[in-house]
Amino acid sequence: MADPPAAPVRGVLLLRTGAACAEHERVVQHQLAQSLAQVLRLPFLGAASMLPNSTSCYLIPDATLIAPQPGIATELDLYGAVVSHPFVAGKAISHPLVDSNATAPQGWSSEFIARAAGAVLPGYSAFDRRDALRAGRLLLPAGPLRAKLVEGRAGRGQCVLHDERQLQAWLDELPDDLLREQGVVLEQNLTQVSTYSVGQLRVGPWCLSYFGQQRLTTANDGATVYGGSDLWLVRGGYSCLGDHFQSPLIRLAIAKTRCYEEAAEVSFKPFIASRRNCDVAIGLAPTGQQVMGVLEQSWRIGGASSAEIQALLAFAADPDLQHLCASSWELYGKNPVVPPQGRILYQGNDPEVGPITKGVSIRPWQPPVTP
Repeated sequence: MADPPAAPVRGVLLLRTGAACAEHERVVQHQLAQSLAQVLRLPFLGAASMLPNSTSCYLIPDATLIAPQPGIATELDLYGAVVSHPFVAGKAISHPLVDSNATAPQGWSSEFIARAAGAVLPGYSAFDRRDALRAGRLLLPAGPLRAKLVEGRAGRGQCVLHDERQLQAWLDELPDDLLREQGVVLEQNLTQVSTYSVGQLRVGPWCLSYFGQQRLTTANDGATVYGGSDLWLVRGGYSCLGDHFQSPLIRLAIAKTRCYEEAAEVSFKPFIASRRNCDVAIGLAPTGQQVMGVLEQSWRIGGASSAEIQALLAFAADPDLQHLCASSWELYGKNPVVPPQGRILYQGNDPEVGPITKGVSIRPWQPPVTP
């Protein structure tokens, strides 16, 4: 007996999962969801905290979803991702446990660690205070380590630790349930660091891939945080992207991202992702050697999504367009200098971060000056 036909998609729905989200993020997500509805030529149904039972929707969740998710069968059903276990959605996926006796979350995969080993920096993930200390003792003899909270975003929630005493003090401030449920990441600290992005989005019939350079800025509280991304986007997959660059460094960043993503696809099932973005760092190890590795992934709507979606609008409108550049920007303070021809997506006094302006701009393709 043949399967019944799939229900027609009736519109685009922004799904609020309850994940922590600042006002400026909610406003921007709403605008980006409207833009995706425009691209897909579907009505925008607004935002909801749960799925309507009787409506088949194209979903834009504000966080990576955890399986099972009825109604999401392929990457064509959402802008974002569905993964097998909560830890797969965060930073802890990127590093091994300190040894085979360490506390592990349900679904932990040694296969992923083995497959992705050449794509990431030296480091460990830990879900127990004692395991984190043991990991620190292995890393610290080589030099300072970088400690990260799994839920930290935009460069926040991390610090550099120089000795075991500092590590112990940092861990003492963390609740047991946070360690157990989310874990922490300890990795080799790099200096003279540049952070790049390699990503892809698949929406309807379109597939775009990109290489990007991240920018840092100073927040209203003086912290150094994410300030936006400059993306070089091409129509097609990662192979098409690599064909546009001669730089060995860029090609290596693309290769490491592909290794990381393919390891996740093989090791964690189910795995559905239409929005992919990996942060790739290059810098100097304590030995002085230059190293590169994937720091983390983002399979949800994120900081570079405004540039991705603004570019998608341009590609969808012009079938002959093969490549272009797009930038997202986050500007703090009351009177920021907005880039020429920029589209402002949010400008206001956010209750959490203070005055901030967020927007996006596109321009014709021009190869990056660096690296």
